Amino acid sequence: MQELYEQYRALLFTLAYQLTGSASDAEDVLQDVFLKLYDVQQERLIEPKAYLCKMVTNRSLDLLKSARKQREQYYGEWLPEPICTEGDDSLEMVVRGQLLSYAMLVLLERLSPAERSVFVLREALGFEYLEIAGLVGKSEANCRKLFSRARGKMGITLEEPIQAEAAGEVWVSRFLSALERGDVNSVVSMLAEDVVLISDGGGKAFAAVHPVESRDRVLRFLLGLVRKAPQNDGMVMEMREINGQTGLVFRSGEIIQTVALMLVEGNLIRNLYFVRNSDKLGRI
Repeated sequence: MQELYEQYRALLFTLAYQLTGSASDAEDVLQDVFLKLYDVQQERLIEPKAYLCKMVTNRSLDLLKSARKQREQYYGEWLPEPICTEGDDSLEMVVRGQLLSYAMLVLLERLSPAERSVFVLREALGFEYLEIAGLVGKSEANCRKLFSRARGKMGITLEEPIQAEAAGEVWVSRFLSALERGDVNSVVSMLAEDVVLISDGGGKAFAAVHPVESRDRVLRFLLGLVRKAPQNDGMVMEMREINGQTGLVFRSGEIIQTVALMLVEGNLIRNLYFVRNSDKLGRI
């Protein structure tokens, strides 16, 4: 059992995390699955990878369905839990090449549980449709339809690549520098006209309750944050690799206050995500 756990833990965690959008739920799923595995007859483990993925998928979807009801009553905007992916310790937890971008995780919230499971298994983990059909209990043709429908709901055309190119540290540094200098023209030149900023405080930290939309409103919001910065004594900002991309971590002493991530396309910021709910910052 320990050998199976060590061999498949990273894969199963990655699968559960992307199905639920929550690292803490993913850990719970793995714990539940490996506890149940003690009662599973050995002949069922002839193909352990497929069997474990099926168990994790089913358990994750059960959690996701109950979580959906809770998220309907969530205070403000709900964002996935970010995770740190830098350093050897994190590599033990997450298979980087099998992790969708943070922006993609946000888009997954538009999908039904069945669409989400097929999309993650196909796009992030690279399973063939025939394998996916066995894991989710649907026909191969149905899985193809679910994948196509998922792309449509996420606004991704057939010609469009799934994974957007992540902004590097140099680009992010240039944006921050312009913001700190109050260089409005430079900041504007790096924001898409229809940029959207989403904050998640979960009622536990100050955050915009609704998305901030349009270049002008996002610009004013960001400049307002910079003006208030001197009042936040001791606040430190650092760049970290979060969800496989450059992210910003704002901390006061040892306490992380905010994690910021962005979606950049064509050198323009399309989306900004501010995670401030302390319940979601434990994996940074």
